[in-house]
Amino acid sequence: MIRAFACGFVGVGLAHSTQGEGNAFPVKRVTIAEGRHDGVTRGMPADYSRRAGWVDALAAPPGLFGDGNVPRPITVKITRLAGSEDLALPTKMTGQSAGFDLSAAVVVPEVLQPGDIRLIPCGFCMALPPGYEAQVRPRSGLSSKHGITLVNTPGTIDADYRGEVRVPLINLGRQPFTVERGMRIAQMVIVPVPPVNFVEVQELEETDRGQGGFGHTG
Repeated sequence: MIRAFACGFVGVGLAHSTQGEGNAFPVKRVTIAEGRHDGVTRGMPADYSRRAGWVDALAAPPGLFGDGNVPRPITVKITRLAGSEDLALPTKMTGQSAGFDLSAAVVVPEVLQPGDIRLIPCGFCMALPPGYEAQVRPRSGLSSKHGITLVNTPGTIDADYRGEVRVPLINLGRQPFTVERGMRIAQMVIVPVPPVNFVEVQELEETDRGQGGFGHTG
């Protein structure tokens, strides 16, 4: 059985840019609005409440944000493959959606039995600008209702890849699932990738966490 669980807060929004104390990079201050969910707070102390708070997130590379808040548009070149003229190109379903939905370019319906993995074509190639990647992620509706997700998630499409965009779907549900032509099967998010230089050192700075991992926080 697949279940979706609420986390009891709402309203995440970008506020402004600032320099975080002790941070090597500028940070974005992100506001989490007040919220209360009885299903979450039940059984907790009577004085428990959520308050509006700030969360620090690393800012994007310099130049991505034109005025400190609004990302500058980038251009991604797309080429339809032959026979895919009837399919939608990557499309945002709402004005503030982060991801572009990807449509299945299957010629005939593909049936995924429970446990099956199938590489589903999307009918287009693209050229990302240098310094960006595309992350391909599951659609929440397909994953929560049918157990349809990606076997590697998020999948990465590099800026120098020129082949057809394809999605490796896996059926983690208990029932067969049919992928129809034009079905929205995944979402694609375009994100910046900063230049990285690895520096070999003899010792690393100590942290409170240390080597704790794999569920050490509970």
